[in-house]
Amino acid sequence: MSSAAIAISPMVEEFALLPICFDGSRSPHCLSGSQLQDSIIIFLAVPGAPPMPMSVLGSESIASVKLRIQRFKGFVVNKQRLVLDGHELARNNCHVKDYGLADGNVLHLVIRLADLRLINIETTSGKKFQFQVDQSRNVKYLKSKLAVEGDEDLGEDHKLECDGKELEDHQLIADISKKDDAVIHLFIRKPAKLRTQQIDRDTVVTVVTPQEKENLQNEAHAVNPAKPAGARPALVEPIIVNHKVKLSLEVMRMISSAIAGLENGYLPVMSAEGSGGVYFMQDASGEKNIAVFKPRDEEPMAKNNPRGLPVSTDGEGMKRGTLVGEGAFREVAAYILDHPIGDHESEERIGFSGVPPTALVRSLHRGKSFKIGSLQMFIQNNGSCEDMGPRAFPVKEVHKIAVLDLRLANADRHAGNILVCKDEEGGNYKLVPIDHGYCLPEKFEDCTFEWLYWPQAREPFSDETIAYIKSLDAEEDIKLLKFHGWELSARCARVLRISTMLLKKGAARGLTPYDIGRILCRETVNRDSEIEDIVQEAEGHVLPGSSEVIFLETVSEIIDRHLDKKFA
Repeated sequence: MSSAAIAISPMVEEFALLPICFDGSRSPHCLSGSQLQDSIIIFLAVPGAPPMPMSVLGSESIASVKLRIQRFKGFVVNKQRLVLDGHELARNNCHVKDYGLADGNVLHLVIRLADLRLINIETTSGKKFQFQVDQSRNVKYLKSKLAVEGDEDLGEDHKLECDGKELEDHQLIADISKKDDAVIHLFIRKPAKLRTQQIDRDTVVTVVTPQEKENLQNEAHAVNPAKPAGARPALVEPIIVNHKVKLSLEVMRMISSAIAGLENGYLPVMSAEGSGGVYFMQDASGEKNIAVFKPRDEEPMAKNNPRGLPVSTDGEGMKRGTLVGEGAFREVAAYILDHPIGDHESEERIGFSGVPPTALVRSLHRGKSFKIGSLQMFIQNNGSCEDMGPRAFPVKEVHKIAVLDLRLANADRHAGNILVCKDEEGGNYKLVPIDHGYCLPEKFEDCTFEWLYWPQAREPFSDETIAYIKSLDAEEDIKLLKFHGWELSARCARVLRISTMLLKKGAARGLTPYDIGRILCRETVNRDSEIEDIVQEAEGHVLPGSSEVIFLETVSEIIDRHLDKKFA
């Protein structure tokens, strides 16, 4: 489970009002003449701090902007995401101007939750302070923050202690707090001459993980997850619209295990990854993650999103062609449509692409109301494709991911949401696709596939894979989803039909995943993909009021002509 997902809280100093320059420094005179003409002043938004001015060039890439943010002091993080007007700037090779950035635009920085620590400081005199501090900061910074923002006179003769040991100025917050739930006591000793009437001048600093707003993590903090709570346990129930639907044995076992963990007081643990609320459900022992729960109301751009992203103003999700709150349905749809080889009706099966068992559930929240979301089986793994190069992956494993993404027009396939599992005996790698909340969009605009540029993508499909692709039927898939309770919108259904059509035609002609993927994905943000051009051409050919069948027949003819011309 990859990429990455909450903004950090930088120092609030006078020089924060100066733009971040192209070399990572801050200065009111950081631009040359040529750069000044191409420069744009935007604002970098992070929770807990005012927007920070940043100078960018319209001609520089998104990757360059991310790198400069990463190198800037106080933002030493990776796996960051940039969001503009509710949409992620996902194409790293595209230029800033391609995304339409203009003076005054606000970019939201999203990174790992684990990069933050919430510092609560209480003095015996009753003063209370609270700071969000990046764990890459050191003790000296903590002192300066207390002195400047807390207006505390530390004096020259002072020291901080933890467990009886003096903390050096260069020590990092991360080195002090090794565990997310650790509680640390620091003692600041002031000279007696400053407070002659006081006996105890100790200041207690408690370091905990950040508290979030309305989400399941609040429950996890309310009860010690290592001990049974003794309170009314949370419940997990599958949502079944059609009584004829039979859940797979794997799904039922997953739900039962999650319930057992909740009954024993092991409440959901928030993941450091993701752009929305992502929670690990534990088994009865509390020692093993059994499932991953993603509430609908905590999805990116949703009202209860815990990562600091703005709420969608028009209902559209972070990827174009998706709606906020529908991610849970798409997660389940990817599992349902991941048919096994040879038997699309099988209930006890592992799909061709290996999507983990997933179900739509509701979980009791705070003992009062239910949270609805997707529950997906947790997969033990050795990391994600983001943690290693792709050359070691078998062609078959990459192709099974490609088939799924091409067919479902996935708008969010990156290396971080492809898990890597290594066979201990044979040492072979197995890839597991996760995070399908942005598949089945209503348009092709944001289709992105990380594997497109891997060497395996240029290899031809095997006979087994070609036979599987040939067996796919978009009409049956649409009926199957409706049977399970989700009737695709007309635009989503059209995208599924066209993407399946293209995949089948391409595979039959011997095209590689790379060949087909290039047709589905845009080369740049502002240049339509080949499939978008094909759809527009078909829309221009059919008469107003024509049926969807006639439209799809027209698309089919244009695709045939396009493939014959391009791959003759």
